[in-house]
Amino acid sequence: MGVVLITGCSSGFGLELALAFARHGDTTYASMRNLAKADPLLERARAEDLAIELLELDVDDDDSVAAAVRRVEDRHGAIDILINNAGVDYTGAVETIDLDKARAVMETNFWGPVRTIRAALPAMRAKGGAVIINVSSAAGRMPGTPYGSWYSASKHALNALTEAMFLELDGIDVRVACIEPGFFRTDITRNSGGHQPVESDPYARDQAWLADFFAKSVGESGGDPADVADVIVRAAHDPTTPVHNLVGDDAAMLIDLYQQAGSMEAWAPVAISFAESVAGPRPPR
Repeated sequence: MGVVLITGCSSGFGLELALAFARHGDTTYASMRNLAKADPLLERARAEDLAIELLELDVDDDDSVAAAVRRVEDRHGAIDILINNAGVDYTGAVETIDLDKARAVMETNFWGPVRTIRAALPAMRAKGGAVIINVSSAAGRMPGTPYGSWYSASKHALNALTEAMFLELDGIDVRVACIEPGFFRTDITRNSGGHQPVESDPYARDQAWLADFFAKSVGESGGDPADVADVIVRAAHDPTTPVHNLVGDDAAMLIDLYQQAGSMEAWAPVAISFAESVAGPRPPR
């Protein structure tokens, strides 16, 4: 059993993670930017008689991160398990997306984990026996996704950060791993404002077509986020967990298809055909 701090617990993976760690018997701190969104988590925790403590934590804010980590350390000395789960996803073409939204994706998905790691790692390192798990995505192992370039870039960066830390922490009693889910039913897109290309945008029809693919792949046939939470709980407590951990048959299939393609040029028709099998023919350009 350990002391767990999880970011982004208002819905999706984070909500399921808080419940799963509490069921496991870990001392669970579930954090989120806006505690007014905690009711769904609290209702489910009460229904199962689970002990979960809420923390206000905005991963985009240095002071908020420092205050939340300090609160846990004041009570327990150190965090044993840090789960970097908070994330956003604003979509749009590289040429036309609002750059503030593009920056927000990198700020939350990449710099957010950097902030929590830098705040928590000194005490984790001093205590030992700790683990940091970064919730990445199969997108971090795949070529960049059109109109999702910022999300893809943030997850590639998070994977690279995890790999670098694995080497930096070699010989130190702190493990690090990343979890890379495929298509699972979460509210990340809706929570970030959804896919809303402007009609005058030259990419609008193509982006709407791809958004339809993701809506059907995630909203209609995506996996249960509780399954990802269970994988993460096992990874946190299993010292043999590797650095990279794909979750979901679709993730493994897509990675395999990409590796078989062997190049970006060969991958493009495979990816388009796969999207068309779900969302219908790609609109003419």
